[in-house]
Amino acid sequence: MDKYVKDQTVGAVYDNAPAGNPFLAAMPDLLPPARFLQQIGSSPPLPQELPVMTLEERRRLLPTLSSLFVPLDYMYAIYDTLYRAIATTYTTRTMIDGIRQINAIFAGRELQSYATQADSGSILGVPGIGKTSTIRRCLSVMPQTIEHTEYQGQPFYCKQVLYLLAECPSDCSVKTLGYNIITALDRAIGSGYMDSLSALRSSSASAIATQVKILCMTHHVGLIVVDEIQNAVVTARKNRQVKPLIKFLVELTNDTSTAVYFIGTPLAEELFTSQEHLKRRTRGIRLLPLRPDGTYREFLQSIWPYQYTPQSAALTDKLANKLYDFSGGIPAYIIKIFQESQAQALIQGRSSIDEKIMQRAIDILAIKVPKTYSGGTHISDFEIGKELPEVPPEPQEVPRQYANKRGRRATQRDDADLLVAFRESRGAQEMIKFLEIHNMLERMGNE
Repeated sequence: MDKYVKDQTVGAVYDNAPAGNPFLAAMPDLLPPARFLQQIGSSPPLPQELPVMTLEERRRLLPTLSSLFVPLDYMYAIYDTLYRAIATTYTTRTMIDGIRQINAIFAGRELQSYATQADSGSILGVPGIGKTSTIRRCLSVMPQTIEHTEYQGQPFYCKQVLYLLAECPSDCSVKTLGYNIITALDRAIGSGYMDSLSALRSSSASAIATQVKILCMTHHVGLIVVDEIQNAVVTARKNRQVKPLIKFLVELTNDTSTAVYFIGTPLAEELFTSQEHLKRRTRGIRLLPLRPDGTYREFLQSIWPYQYTPQSAALTDKLANKLYDFSGGIPAYIIKIFQESQAQALIQGRSSIDEKIMQRAIDILAIKVPKTYSGGTHISDFEIGKELPEVPPEPQEVPRQYANKRGRRATQRDDADLLVAFRESRGAQEMIKFLEIHNMLERMGNE
């Protein structure tokens, strides 16, 4: 990792930052894993820290479980990906390149650029896995806007926007997405670009797209995160309007060197794999639920102290396995069942949750977990400092996992059963010996 030197005007500065590139020089420190995970976590007050309460008061506190956020190792992989995407943007252009590109956009002509292509990709995951909240927390550890006043002893006034977060519109409209990006920029720097554009009711989609490109260059936007990209797939099935939207985002990356990342559910993979030019641009992390393993149990141990019932139930294997089997290992479902179980216990005047209460909560919530998922990496498999398992290059169906084994129990077999002999033998000689012990050779010979 590059060594940083602190500067009063632009923050953390690379020792070896390219001359004439104040935007790369102003990049914040890349946090080490332990510090990052500590910063993104959040939790409500522990129940034992609260005064004595009635059952109704305890029920009123249950919604605070929504503020509980347990950091997991996979989140650091997402943070590292987004950080590198922003850094790549500022590696691909200098100040002079930016001025030339803005002039080219205004003139409506192409600009010959020999810079490295800006980063682009996607982070897809099962609904409820925590993609959006994780993305927001990953970005929150970095300043969104850096205001420059001086660089290398010379006056230098501008605002640098490291990232913008916009939602893919349900109508898949270029114009709406453009408005969403401009609104996000207004929130970041306190500008009024959206008010100015709203006054021009006749603005076409192409005019809005051009305006977005110019603003990205003017304010040196490092990364645009487009959330809920699966909306584009739903719209594409109805009226095939997805191509203009994707074309706009591809042009945005090419013309401004701004990194673009798509966030959504595995449904978006259908769109990405349907067009050759998108396959390369949309590779990235694919997230599957927790496995019923040690990481899952650590997650449960992190949330288990937050029981607002008069007494705390012990974390037994039966409760842990039941919770996994009905949540499918999806964190949002785990929290929801845990919360509803406490609500049902308090409504019934019970002192703590148990298997019966949890089953009632599960029945009320009626959560349906898919039987299979498209390919990816289980969030349990991310471990800092350890090599990740290989991710399939193309989507492959992955069956969901269970804590309690499914299917019929194995049939009890007699000691002299041939299947038992085959399982226990390690070679032909041992097989023959087994058959001799049980008088099976003589019996077969007589027959």
